[in-house]
Amino acid sequence: MVISIDKASYLKDYQIRFEFSDGKKQTIDFKKFLSEAKNPMTRKYLNKSAFRKFRIEYGDIIWGDYLMCFPIWSIYEGRI
Repeated sequence: MVISIDKASYLKDYQIRFEFSDGKKQTIDFKKFLSEAKNPMTRKYLNKSAFRKFRIEYGDIIWGDYLMCFPIWSIYEGRI
């Protein structure tokens, strides 16, 4: 079975709630990842306005022109 993200909803701060094609739901807090990032292109998403501008494309979550994206399985398992 191929798993994809059907829906992603911004909750608060750096938290996003995901709903997957198999019905599973997962909430991820990206704050630690963003705070520890060394790449300035990633750290720019500490700006909450920029962080909230994610989109779902082909079942994956992405920011900008693929400036930040994650393997779907990591999101599905709650590990980033």
